[in-house]
Amino acid sequence: MRHSLLLSEPVIFMKSDSALLKDGKPFFIPDFSSEIHYETEVVVKINKVGKNIAEQFAHRYYNEMTAGIDFTARDLQRELREKGLPWEICKGFDQSAVIGDFIPLEETENIQNLDFHLKIDGKTVQKGHTSEMLFSVDRIIAYASRFFTLKIGDLIYTGTPAGVGKVEIGNNLQGFINNRKLLDFYIR
Repeated sequence: MRHSLLLSEPVIFMKSDSALLKDGKPFFIPDFSSEIHYETEVVVKINKVGKNIAEQFAHRYYNEMTAGIDFTARDLQRELREKGLPWEICKGFDQSAVIGDFIPLEETENIQNLDFHLKIDGKTVQKGHTSEMLFSVDRIIAYASRFFTLKIGDLIYTGTPAGVGKVEIGNNLQGFINNRKLLDFYIR
């Protein structure tokens, strides 16, 4: 994964419900950025309320997953980081959290043994495997639940592998988990 190896805890940031983009609807590049980057991730959906969840029980709090894109206004992020300011607006803007079709976890053998990848215009541009994540899905859920009560329907994006890059108008993005296409949309 592309995160610093010095991290001892997951990095958490939140997106509002207006950040969601689903059902294959197109993503429109916003006017406040000239450098929107994709970050492909496995996304799990919380299925019951939980607070201070022990890692060994975290698997009981989600039962569906999908491929997702965490869009980032990279130029805005650099500017905010240089000033030491929070960078929610470069990650949480409207329609910056794309989700595909959810599948039940029963359709996979082990969430920590999944291939996932992104194709842009038919070419694979990003590949990852959940066993290579810095933090397991259960560790991420346990950690987040220390600070936030997780509620039914909450979505947890689990981190992105190397290979992030810029999107352009006209691109077709397709996200896969274990070669199953779950996400398919266009950039406008």
